[in-house]
Amino acid sequence: MHGLDPNSYTQGLIGIWFDPSLAQIRNSRGDVFMLSIFFGNYQGSNYIDNPDLYFDNTYEDDWLSDERSKEMVKDIDRSDLVGPQLVVSPFLGSIPVTRLSGGVKTLIQVDHDPDHVYNASACGDNCAKWLLRIGQEKDILVRLGHMMHFESLDPVKDRSEKADEKSIPDPLNIRIDNTGEIVHSQAELNRKVILSGLLDEGGEA
Repeated sequence: MHGLDPNSYTQGLIGIWFDPSLAQIRNSRGDVFMLSIFFGNYQGSNYIDNPDLYFDNTYEDDWLSDERSKEMVKDIDRSDLVGPQLVVSPFLGSIPVTRLSGGVKTLIQVDHDPDHVYNASACGDNCAKWLLRIGQEKDILVRLGHMMHFESLDPVKDRSEKADEKSIPDPLNIRIDNTGEIVHSQAELNRKVILSGLLDEGGEA
């Protein structure tokens, strides 16, 4: 932990090291992980403002062999990620991975590169459930310059769990990195961000 106090919240490269207040916030599998969002102008030296371009120059083949990467490409781009060098699109035919959408490139990097904070305003609302899903399995921190629409995850539909398991959506758990507050609904997220004026300055996408 590089000398950090393990009993206090400290922002690290992947968002959250440890926060005792999160102890009771668990997903349906009992894990304690969370999506953290910084709203507005993020100043960290590890910030990637243009995830699309950054991906093209830094992606690693193993990121594109991952099952979740394939699922995200299928869902967001309606294409098949055949391998690290090939995507088959119903509209464009066979294309290189550098022609994936900026949204899915951002998601893949958020999932596989914990050393950077990515500008999630490169993503549309169709990426929101994937940010939540990744945040169910690891602590992640992203930046947003606009309000994204989130919905609670359905364990069966969105996490491909067995259909005979209890299908109760996990509560929406998002940490507002600017203030340290944790919200549990879209309305609460909107209210906190607006009342705190987090997008009043430096909030452009």
